[in-house]
Amino acid sequence: MKSSSHAPSATSLPRSPRDDVDARSTRYLITMAIRVACFILMVVITPYGWYTWLFGAAAIFLPYIAVVSANVGQEARRNRREDPEPALPATPTTAATGTPVIRIEETRAIPADGERTDEKPADEADPPA
Repeated sequence: MKSSSHAPSATSLPRSPRDDVDARSTRYLITMAIRVACFILMVVITPYGWYTWLFGAAAIFLPYIAVVSANVGQEARRNRREDPEPALPATPTTAATGTPVIRIEETRAIPADGERTDEKPADEADPPA
């Protein structure tokens, strides 16, 4: 089993959700500002010609493009490769049979007041035999 011993770089981490929402909101507002400008230019610029139709088409289709663009987050834009092998902090030991063994050891917590926790209370004590 492979295990990687290096920690992920801070530059390879994905953007935070708040930054992602801010970027999408900014992208939406810029697209809608362009739409408003196209609508105003369509009405104001005379004589009317082919560019009038171009500004009109932009004013009609830019809201759809803005909404679709704003709903696509950073995760959908980037294909991330996930490593299927988990990285364990320690290498497993090998038993006499040659199979890998992972050992887990626990330590008993000592109470702060110094009383022992392995003694049974008086009401649960074993009766004398």
